[in-house]
Amino acid sequence: MLRDRIVDLRLPPGATLREDALMREMGIGRTPLREAVKRLALEHLVEVRPRRGTQVTDVHAGDIARFAEVRAELEAHAARLAAERLRDDLRAEAEALAAELEEASDYDAAALMRLDERIHRFAWRASDNPYLEATLEGYYALSLRVWHLVLDRVPELPRAVHEHAVLLDVLLSGDGARAESLMREHVNAFERQVLDAIGT
Repeated sequence: MLRDRIVDLRLPPGATLREDALMREMGIGRTPLREAVKRLALEHLVEVRPRRGTQVTDVHAGDIARFAEVRAELEAHAARLAAERLRDDLRAEAEALAAELEEASDYDAAALMRLDERIHRFAWRASDNPYLEATLEGYYALSLRVWHLVLDRVPELPRAVHEHAVLLDVLLSGDGARAESLMREHVNAFERQVLDAIGT
């Protein structure tokens, strides 16, 4: 819940986390909140400053480029594994995502982002590697927060999300090399659009 508040900018970059207020709003105790903060610090979403409190980290163009280059490789590897390991019980889910993508409106950016996220998470799950999936979770949260910052300045969002139609076809075909290439280019291209929107 706390990660979601940071990612969707309800807690914007630079915001100070107020323990008592968050405990009341989220209906949790101090210990689980502090455990969540520790985890988010490891994911670079918050910074714990002794005697100064805990703040949501700022977003810097240099950081975006660095975590995006790692994410591109991990996402590409997950897509390759997903194509090569796609279980029969996941094929129907891939087909349903493809059908939903075909019907998706280009005018609802928030819905497109949610669909994009579901497709990425599907590929991670289909890779059948929980360690890779857990690692990608953290990198995706960093990316998603940046996207929320620039969403209104990225006109290519619909095209970028609809690119996944080809990816889903390739996952279903079992072509690992093609899936790897498509996902790497998808992540890299969107990173370039984000950096352009930020003005770097």
